[in-house]
Amino acid sequence: MDRFDTMLAFTRVVELNSFTQAAASLKMPKATLSAQVLALEKRLHVKLLNRTTRHVSVTQDGAAYYERAVRLLGELEETEAAVSSATTTPKGRLRVDVPGSLGRRIIVPALGDFFARYPDIDLEVGCSDRPVDLLQEGVDCVIRGGEILDESLVARRIGNYQLVTCATPAYLAKFGTPQVPSDLERHMLVNYFFSKTNKIFPFEYMVNGEKTAVHSRQRLALNDADACIAAGLAGLGILQLPLFLVPEYIGSGQLQIVLGEYPSTTRPMYVLYPQNRHLSTKVRAFVEWTAELFSKCECIYFKAQPLLPPELIKQLAPQRDVVLM
Repeated sequence: MDRFDTMLAFTRVVELNSFTQAAASLKMPKATLSAQVLALEKRLHVKLLNRTTRHVSVTQDGAAYYERAVRLLGELEETEAAVSSATTTPKGRLRVDVPGSLGRRIIVPALGDFFARYPDIDLEVGCSDRPVDLLQEGVDCVIRGGEILDESLVARRIGNYQLVTCATPAYLAKFGTPQVPSDLERHMLVNYFFSKTNKIFPFEYMVNGEKTAVHSRQRLALNDADACIAAGLAGLGILQLPLFLVPEYIGSGQLQIVLGEYPSTTRPMYVLYPQNRHLSTKVRAFVEWTAELFSKCECIYFKAQPLLPPELIKQLAPQRDVVLM
């Protein structure tokens, strides 16, 4: 029995807290995986795991062995990848999770190019805004925007996205058009909140070179970007969303940009993956492809300058370009 196989079996049980899930992630029978862990304990003459019918926990010796094992496994994979990278073709099943709106508008429509480049990779793409536990759910990597909340993950920045503030002409006709960010305090805002922490994201602007957050009555908060758009189109309040989500609505006149002379902040976009797993060739391929995809999305990108007038946006909107740079 290969020592590295038993080491891998043990580390996966520790990461997933389950023999059943570890066996499934390694595509082997549970009995085989259990035998490998038992053989490892017998060879080391120590108990690495505490087992009950419902729970698996790592012992003090097991925790110490785990830390060294993951480093050795990472170094082994890195060494093999360095030697064979010139001839190795990425292959196998790759599980990723992306924000629903980003997946539907940008990533999924471009997957034809990905499969043309990497025909031996089989993709499972989750499109949702819900929090994902990469280890527990066996997900290889996720794409997320904004601040990083989980420090156990490795983050690679692959782009930035611009926020835009907008509302329906009917809403603005009824309640007035805000002239400065502080005017929003008297308006109804459609807020986005993060499911994992229930944090409501305030509207943010750059004023005199400093980031300013605006809060208002939290009449409606939603945890899905497309639901926020639907609420905005229904006239329920003013929106602040990534620009790549709304160009068609701005171009058609269904939504109107407000506070264009006060640029909103930009936010980073990351690919995240567990730090205890070396970046495999298939994950690396997806990361590089995604970064390239975003780098080619040009046009409607507003930096520290007034937003382009709606007439020009209307001309650009049919191109359906996303702004991620």
